[in-house]
Amino acid sequence: MPHTIACSTSAVIGSLLVFSFGVWPESLTVLLVAMGIDYVTGITAALQTRRGLSSSVGAWGLARKGIMLLVILLAHRMDIMLELNNIAMGGAIYFYLANEMISITENLGEIGVPMPDKLRQLIEALKKK
Repeated sequence: MPHTIACSTSAVIGSLLVFSFGVWPESLTVLLVAMGIDYVTGITAALQTRRGLSSSVGAWGLARKGIMLLVILLAHRMDIMLELNNIAMGGAIYFYLANEMISITENLGEIGVPMPDKLRQLIEALKKK
């Protein structure tokens, strides 16, 4: 019986994911990986700079990431409605991916991981815009 429950649960979750995001693009996988790395490097940066961990800051960070995924879901459903062939969803994914990469790079800077000066300058320019 536990095997049947596990298989049924997997089927329901898989069905919901396919309905939500359609064919799963690799860019969405990269975004999810970047979100995980950003969260881990954010925790590490907080410990490194002795700011300490805050459950409310962590919860808000996870909530923001969840809202990003909801925006991507909405963009996918708009693509279907307007027959846009994943243009809106792709744009949303790449927007949030760029945001995550900037955050990861900032966290790595706080941790003390060396970075090329050009990369630091690019991030500063992106943050100002």
